[in-house]
Amino acid sequence: MEAFEKFVALLDYPVFVVTAAAEGERAGCLVGFAGQCSIDPPRFVVWLSKANHTYGVACRARFLAVHLLPRDHRLAELFGGATGDEVDKFREVAWFAGPDGVPVITDVPGWFTGRVIDHADWGDHTGFLLAPVAARVPEAADPVLSFSDVHDIDAGHPA
Repeated sequence: MEAFEKFVALLDYPVFVVTAAAEGERAGCLVGFAGQCSIDPPRFVVWLSKANHTYGVACRARFLAVHLLPRDHRLAELFGGATGDEVDKFREVAWFAGPDGVPVITDVPGWFTGRVIDHADWGDHTGFLLAPVAARVPEAADPVLSFSDVHDIDAGHPA
């Protein structure tokens, strides 16, 4: 629907890198659809493309990590422009193993890990509902990367 496409083209919101680990496999991708969906209890949802390598790992994971991105494009290009089918993205970044082995990237303005408590199929993306278990927040309110900053990155996987 053309009017809806024009409407969403006006939106600008943060983008995130979401990481997962399951059965010894790590994955991560750039995510444009995510947000807080409950205050009490605290809940956050991330929508992962079914075409993405990370989707398969996330479906088997018990925890996901959600990372705010710095304004430079390095992490966005790595996690959005390459596919885990071909590249070990975690060789390129500093990270540590969070709950259940989920990779937590250290060189970011902030992150949280969340336990996957539900997921729902909503078209070409699946929503993963997260209950936060740990977080690190920025000391200062540094600007974070937004959708308008990364719209020109070619996806590592076709949609």
